[in-house]
Amino acid sequence: MCTRRAIDKYTYKSCYILVPQSLARLLVHLIFSTKARAPALADEALRQDLYAYLAATARELGCPAIRVGGVADHVHVVCCLARFLSVATLVAKLKVSSSQMLRARAEPPFQWQQGYGAFSVSESALANVIEYVAHQDLHHRRLSFQDEYRTFLRRHGVEFDKRYVWD
Repeated sequence: MCTRRAIDKYTYKSCYILVPQSLARLLVHLIFSTKARAPALADEALRQDLYAYLAATARELGCPAIRVGGVADHVHVVCCLARFLSVATLVAKLKVSSSQMLRARAEPPFQWQQGYGAFSVSESALANVIEYVAHQDLHHRRLSFQDEYRTFLRRHGVEFDKRYVWD
């Protein structure tokens, strides 16, 4: 419990009241792709700048990034979700903000896909997820983004219709 200064409504004197805290540590793994999975992020320097930008944006939103990575056609963001922000709002803000940055630097005009994947991460699995995101280039030498994404959906028990997964 913490205290908050208030005015007693009966005596009009200053007092301190106990305020319960709302605490959370929700780890999420976000995955989203470039429009039509185009290799718009093929340039390594651009990708590194994007990762730093996404991490800074997440931090500003109260969702500190733990690891950001990806390859030419998609990104992974592992972060702590702020207790006051929905996953949908976080992803929307990350995509809008980074799109603006990328449109200034990438040709042709940059776009993200409409959808995204969001998966919970346990504390016990966090180190493995961080390692996985850090080595995306190695994973994608043998596995396409589509296969990776379908694997995540199945592993996390997410039902999907393959006709509508890709835009």
